[in-house]
Amino acid sequence: MAMSAIEIERMIKEAIPGAQVQISDLRGDGDHYAALVKAPSFKGKSRVQQHQMVYDALRGRMGNELHALALQTALPDDA
Repeated sequence: MAMSAIEIERMIKEAIPGAQVQISDLRGDGDHYAALVKAPSFKGKSRVQQHQMVYDALRGRMGNELHALALQTALPDDA
C-alpha cells in the first residue's frame, strides 16, 4: 500500500521538531516522491546524518510502502 504525501510530511514533522517539509509526488502513483526538509536540528550534522534523521522518521516504511524518495535536506536559512 502506498503512502500519501500528507502522511510522509506528518511523520517527518513529528520526528523532527521545527521541520519545514515540502513533498512532491513525482509520478502520481503514491510511491515516488521528492522531499525538501529544512530543520534547525540539522545544524552541525553531515548530509548523511541529516538524511538518516529523515529516514528514521519514516520508521522503516522506506522500501516498503514508500518505494522511492528523492531527498534534499538543509538548514532553514539555506536557499
